[in-house]
Amino acid sequence: MTTAEAGAGARTAASLLQILWLASPALPVGGFSYSEGLESAVDAGLVHDEASAAAWLTDQLHLGLARSDLAVVALAIPAWRAGDLARITELNHWVLQTRETVEFRLQTEQMGRSLLEWSRQLGELGAGVFEQLQAAQLNPPTYPVACACAAASAQASVRDSLVGYTFGWAENLVQASIKSVPLGQSAGQRTLARLALEIPLAVDHALALPDDARQAFTPLLAILSARHETQYSRLFRS
Repeated sequence: MTTAEAGAGARTAASLLQILWLASPALPVGGFSYSEGLESAVDAGLVHDEASAAAWLTDQLHLGLARSDLAVVALAIPAWRAGDLARITELNHWVLQTRETVEFRLQTEQMGRSLLEWSRQLGELGAGVFEQLQAAQLNPPTYPVACACAAASAQASVRDSLVGYTFGWAENLVQASIKSVPLGQSAGQRTLARLALEIPLAVDHALALPDDARQAFTPLLAILSARHETQYSRLFRS
């Protein structure tokens, strides 16, 4: 192996590790504390076992996430790399304007601010992410746009970054299923395996969406999220 090949391999490994880091449930942004309508779906009897949980999350992946937040991340990563602050601001506004409930808007704002604080705490180890987010003056940064900033610094491909982002989402929602349905750990792993099979298709869909096809229209999910805001008994944040 030549020195150049070794250097390229090290850069590839470093990029992969950063994407894995951003996808980790241990990232201190609070993603684990939200059920994104799932807890209300359980309360309404729409999700009640492993099969219905897997079907629910698969639909949410393709009909919700792929057409909205994933599409935003796909566009925001190259915008951060190009320093296109106008485009970044436009995408951030779109996320804020398309949250269908107060709960969903508070989630993206809280997680965005938490990622900003995470990058600040890293200091010089944060690859300039905090400085970029501060300079953009998004006030507040939404989570998809803030996470795209962190992913942009990794120099991984946009597709690999989206796969990592989506798997992190899937892990959090599967854990929410385990707690709220409830499911056993083995059922949770089978659900995660099913989602993993669907993630590449969802990512490719998000990458192919032009601006005028991006949307956040999931009426039933919005109704359930609104109900969750006043649900009598809740495990997850509202």
